[in-house]
Amino acid sequence: MSDKKTKIYNLAKELNLSSETILDFLKKKGFEVKNHMSVVNEEAVHTVMGHFKKEKDVAERHQKKIQEFRSSRKKEPSDKPEKKATGAEEAETLPVVEQKPEHAAEIPEPVMAAAPAAGVEAEIATSPAIQAKAPEAPPVKVPEPEIRPARVEARSPLEVAVARTQRGLTIKGKMELEKPAPPATTEEDDKKKKKKKKKVREDTKRVKIAPAPTGEDEEAKLRKRKKTRRAEVNEVEVAKAIKETLSEMSEDSAASRAAIKRRKKEKREEEQQKILDEIERDKTRIRVTEYVTVGELANLMRVSVAEVIQKIMALGIMVSINQRLDKDTITLVADEFGFQVSFEHEFTADELHDEEDAPESLEPRPPVVTIMGHVDHGKTSLLDYIRRTNVVAGESGGITQHIGAYEVTLDGNKQITFLDTPGHEAFTAMRARGAQVTDIVVLVVAADDAVMPQTLEAISHAQAANVPMIVAINKIDKPEANAERIKQQLAERGLLVEEYGGKAQAVELSARTGLHVEQLMEKILLEAEVLDLKANPNRHARGVVVEAELDKGKGITATVLVQKGTMRIGDSFVCGVRSGRIRAMFDERGQRIESAKPSQPVQAIGFDGIPQAGDAIVVLEDERLARDISIQRQQLKREQDFRQNRRVTLDDISKQIKEGQVRDLPVIVKADVDGSAEALSDSLMKLSTGEVKVHVIHKGVGGISESDVILAVASRAVIIGFHVRPNLKARQLAQQEDIDIRLYSIIYDAINEVRNALEGMLAPTVSEEVTATVDIRETFKISKVGTIAGCYVKDGKITRNNKVRLIRDGIEIFNGTLASLKRFKDDVREVEQGFECGIGLENFNDIKVGDVLESYQQVEVKRKLE
Repeated sequence: MSDKKTKIYNLAKELNLSSETILDFLKKKGFEVKNHMSVVNEEAVHTVMGHFKKEKDVAERHQKKIQEFRSSRKKEPSDKPEKKATGAEEAETLPVVEQKPEHAAEIPEPVMAAAPAAGVEAEIATSPAIQAKAPEAPPVKVPEPEIRPARVEARSPLEVAVARTQRGLTIKGKMELEKPAPPATTEEDDKKKKKKKKKVREDTKRVKIAPAPTGEDEEAKLRKRKKTRRAEVNEVEVAKAIKETLSEMSEDSAASRAAIKRRKKEKREEEQQKILDEIERDKTRIRVTEYVTVGELANLMRVSVAEVIQKIMALGIMVSINQRLDKDTITLVADEFGFQVSFEHEFTADELHDEEDAPESLEPRPPVVTIMGHVDHGKTSLLDYIRRTNVVAGESGGITQHIGAYEVTLDGNKQITFLDTPGHEAFTAMRARGAQVTDIVVLVVAADDAVMPQTLEAISHAQAANVPMIVAINKIDKPEANAERIKQQLAERGLLVEEYGGKAQAVELSARTGLHVEQLMEKILLEAEVLDLKANPNRHARGVVVEAELDKGKGITATVLVQKGTMRIGDSFVCGVRSGRIRAMFDERGQRIESAKPSQPVQAIGFDGIPQAGDAIVVLEDERLARDISIQRQQLKREQDFRQNRRVTLDDISKQIKEGQVRDLPVIVKADVDGSAEALSDSLMKLSTGEVKVHVIHKGVGGISESDVILAVASRAVIIGFHVRPNLKARQLAQQEDIDIRLYSIIYDAINEVRNALEGMLAPTVSEEVTATVDIRETFKISKVGTIAGCYVKDGKITRNNKVRLIRDGIEIFNGTLASLKRFKDDVREVEQGFECGIGLENFNDIKVGDVLESYQQVEVKRKLE
């Protein structure tokens, strides 16, 4: 069977199964079958045979029983021809049946005759006496044979023999002699139940048996045939065999039903497990939009901001709390904490997709140069000399606290765009933003100082942005300047100048006197030529927001650096979650301009809200489309903010109990520009410790308004204003509600005062100070007073209000207060060293000679933030 293809119904027939059973089995095993006529290959046949091996064995046993049953039935006709061949009498019997069938009525007579077959014919034809005796022996049979002799004549002996082979089983080795009555009853039953054709067969068979030698043998044969006919009822054997087969199959079907139940249960358990796994995955899945801030990501993952910053710095990226992260960084950091990130795609992101410009449409553009370095190393002074202005004079405290964008035109009509970044440590995000939008970085290092932390941070930002660096060693005109030391320190930090075999160009200059400043310009232009900076001005503009502020006269103003295309008045745009239309543009000197080309910084007006510094601004043709994108982004932002407002769980409460009472200082930060607000809130949040935390509940741009005071009342917060002031109504409301408003113009002052406030919130350290040691030399028992100890002050000074402890053999016996302190008969407040006194203890009289009294006081020490 395995050598050729087989149909399913053949398999079912061979295995004694239904075709549907085999079809269901093959479908579960993955074989493609349609109906019982489908052809299956050798592999499917082996699979079916292997599975239904038990059914096959049962079917084979069943077939074997049927074969045995049929073979036993075939043995009966094979024996009777042998008997006919043994005697000459039987050979003559067959012609008698053929020649004279009409005398079949006289069949009973040969039963009693003992003569040979040749004399039987004459007696049947001539003797009337025998005809008269015929009704006596079998009276019932006489009328029946007279009716049907003609039908027997139509049957040949072969047909009679074939008909006899289809009867029941033949019983051998058993002979029963009975009276002639049973044959009569059997014929009566035959009249009622059997057809007439079968009765005729009996008569013809009796004619064949007529020449038997004795009457007893013939009666035995008749009874044998009747028994044989009853053996048809013996199909009970067959039914029994079928019943056994079905029972075996039912046992197997019960096993299959159990297997089906088990499979259903396993499937149900798998589905439940999938649901539980999905719930567990939801617990470790966070849904964010791209460019989420570090603080928001930490809040969503329920971990501290410090841990997130530590992980990001391990990746080689310098970040702050409010700095936004890109998609890859968010995925990496979340994976470090065991979270999966699902990014929500922004609405109509395809509309904002940036297409590459054709090479023939590109035109040269000015380089964007960012000046970076440590605070007070002369960055702004260098830019002042280049611009011939005095920006430092306008900065509070003489340090830059804003990011500025300026355009400078050199000889030969060559232009360079400069970005001036703050050098203070609080402005990390502003420096990172400057490095991301720049083409070249000028690293300013003071020759009379050293490579400082912010210098290293600036190097890290430039290397992360993969932009070339030019080292400007400033203050070279000072007598204590040492340029070689600076180069050596930079080499130790991994930045090699060209003199040391590196790629970074170096210039020794003086921003105050202008020494070698022209060489710096030449090196910048040379680096720009190597970079071959180009952009397409004939397209819709794309740029980045460098800074944003709320101006009293102009409203919301943003400093935008155009990167591609040309920005014109009237253009509709999308900027982060904000949108709008360009209503006016100004250069850094406040002069109105009509358009801005690539690498040109401008101040733009027309935003519907204050954008965030670092947001990309994209000009679109349709104002409605820009507004729809902005609304959708604002909705996503609100959903993300809502997910951050997580409810307090039992785990959170348990964590707070373990950490002790954590005190929060809620703060509202308002600044003149977005970058300063971000830097100040970042610095304040860094002051948090395990016991006290600064919680910036709101930061914004613009003056302090009534809504800020109302928020401070609801949250019991302190309002910190940086370069802004409250309006009249806000000041009056703050006085009524007793809200503290602190105004600063220098970031140092704001950070220091908040640090002092946090130190005041810290629980003081309680220490114990021993003030006196007293020996007990005698005891006196006084009625109604108790035991008085006669003492001698060995060290220090004991006072009346001090706490004391009684020590006996190095073990503390009593700890409490003094009931009385006397010198002679007078009560005194204190007793100095070397004097004797009488001391009574409060509610304690077990005083013995030789005991020692220690007088001590508890001192609270103010703690400081580490």
